[in-house]
Order: sequence, then structure tokens, then C-alpha cells
Amino acid sequence: MRRLHYSIHTENAYCDWVAKYIHFHKMQVRETLFVESEKKVEDYLTYLAVQANVAASTQNQVFKKGK
Repeated sequence: MRRLHYSIHTENAYCDWVAKYIHFHKMQVRETLFVESEKKVEDYLTYLAVQANVAASTQNQVFKKGK
């Protein structure tokens, strides 16, 4: 992100989303990050929309970083 000249605030926000995603799925080892990843992203976005009531723009930000 630094090579692409993202703001430090943007970098911190993206890192926070990654941490929340990992916590949501109770991941403990790096290898589990890529197992069933499409399903995990879908489940997390559904959680954000239905239970966490986050805005669509927030979901979109999370989705873009998950790619």
C-alpha cells in the first residue's frame, strides 16, 4: 500500500478490516486464510450487512480489500 502511496489512515483502516475478518472466522494459522476463501468472504459480508448493519459503502470497501 505504501508503494501505491495510500494514506497511512487508509492503510490502518484496511489492516483493521483484515484483523476483523480473521477474528470473525476464528483463524489461528495463516494457511486457513485461503481455504474456502470465497465462501468466507461471502459469509463475512452477509454478517456485516445483516447483523452489524454497516453501510453498503463499508461493505464495498471490505470487499475490495478481500480480493
